[in-house]
Amino acid sequence: MLRYIKKYPLSLLIIATVTYLSFFRPPSVSLVSVAGLDKVVHVCMYLGMSGMLWLEFLRLHKQDQTPLWHVWVGAFVCPVLFSGMVEILQATLTTYRGGDWLDFAANSTGAAIASAIGYWVVRPRMMK
Repeated sequence: MLRYIKKYPLSLLIIATVTYLSFFRPPSVSLVSVAGLDKVVHVCMYLGMSGMLWLEFLRLHKQDQTPLWHVWVGAFVCPVLFSGMVEILQATLTTYRGGDWLDFAANSTGAAIASAIGYWVVRPRMMK
């Protein structure tokens, strides 16, 4: 476990932050409600998580011959599964959060965007 903390510190920090933001009770403030702002935040959270996983993986495995499917599993499949578990846990364990499947779709969209950028933009530049 200590090996992963040393290799992926920023990714683990972002995962911890997303977990905290997913389960904390937000303060009640009167803000102007913007339609769809919640979904944009979900896309950004998982875009950041998946994007950082792509960056750190590619940075660490530039020279070796690690199969590319490792990064797809670690930076796309795992965040999507993680977001599904978070939504289910929000629905079952909290009274102040509801597990919304549109949130899951927004989370998956963020991970997909980050994976597309990681594969077609970042990977070719880092492998040079």
